[in-house]
Amino acid sequence: MGTATDFARRLQLRHPILQAPMAGGGDTPELVAAVCNSGGLGFIGAAYLAPEQIAQAAQAVRQRTTRPFGINLFAPLTALGDSQDAAPVLKRLAPFFAEVGVTLPTTMPKPTLTFSQQLEAVLESGASVFSFTFGLLPQEAISALRSRSILLLGTATTVEEALALEESGVDAIVAQGSEAGGHRGTFATDFSAGMIGTVALVPQIVDAVRVPVVASGGIMDGRGIAATLALGASAAQLGTAFLTCTESGVPDAYREAIFQAREDQTQITRAFSGRPARGIMNRFLNEFASPDASESILPFPIQNALTRPLRTAAARQGRAEFLNLWAGQGLRMARRQSAAELIALLAGETAVAIEGLRTKASGSASA
Repeated sequence: MGTATDFARRLQLRHPILQAPMAGGGDTPELVAAVCNSGGLGFIGAAYLAPEQIAQAAQAVRQRTTRPFGINLFAPLTALGDSQDAAPVLKRLAPFFAEVGVTLPTTMPKPTLTFSQQLEAVLESGASVFSFTFGLLPQEAISALRSRSILLLGTATTVEEALALEESGVDAIVAQGSEAGGHRGTFATDFSAGMIGTVALVPQIVDAVRVPVVASGGIMDGRGIAATLALGASAAQLGTAFLTCTESGVPDAYREAIFQAREDQTQITRAFSGRPARGIMNRFLNEFASPDASESILPFPIQNALTRPLRTAAARQGRAEFLNLWAGQGLRMARRQSAAELIALLAGETAVAIEGLRTKASGSASA
């Protein structure tokens, strides 16, 4: 399609389409490679992977494609204090753990992954692009990535964050609108202040920075891609649209929940991970919606580690009521197909949408 941008050409992409990194198993090597082979850019969401797992995932992608691919990590965490009290949240979690037949944790989990160790694996992975969320990178990390000629993408939910990322030295910025599924990338303000819609956010960031901008949030088809290109974005990043592809690694119960949900049935919650994230409303999310329950939620990564055994068991048992069903507000437009079929559909739809705009503009001019 005639929508190649300078940013897309720099990455050797046929289409300005990025598959959003989906840490936790959604973006399998098969999915990532299929997106790359179809002319887009696939990402490994590696935030929860140990260094050896990052190496294995990258190798699996490289075995399936010779095209550029990306890896995503969370920016380094600020160390948590030792004053966290897990008793209130464990009391609320206990009935759910009993229901799925797994043992409730009895001790506070300790973080086992460090950003520096994960980054070392990324540097050896063969990835062409590195994206990150939840903050800024240490300068030594940026220097190490630059030494390998790896392009850097940082995530922003406000213009202020985009300017900070540009100043830090990123090559492009992912503008994450409030419609996006999964974790909110806000880092310079309270997450509620960063709940700006994609259509409003993208042009303001485009006007404020000199680096390319990738639009993200609620984009599910070619109309959305064409709209973001019209707003000045150099590419569009889609997540929920790829979750229902055949190569996706999410459980069938998760996939079906996306198809059954409506646009008004997602909500921002901290209940699963300790960080604000948009997901489909279910029993677990509703249990933690009340103010007193919300107060019991512990910070990331502690809450994430405490709920992981429950989510793992629920996935095996096909129980969507206990899964973190991350999804964006465009989920009514989700489709069942392979990643290659989706990319082809998106490319065709984008071309049709752009041509439709040209026709309308031409008709208006001649009227």
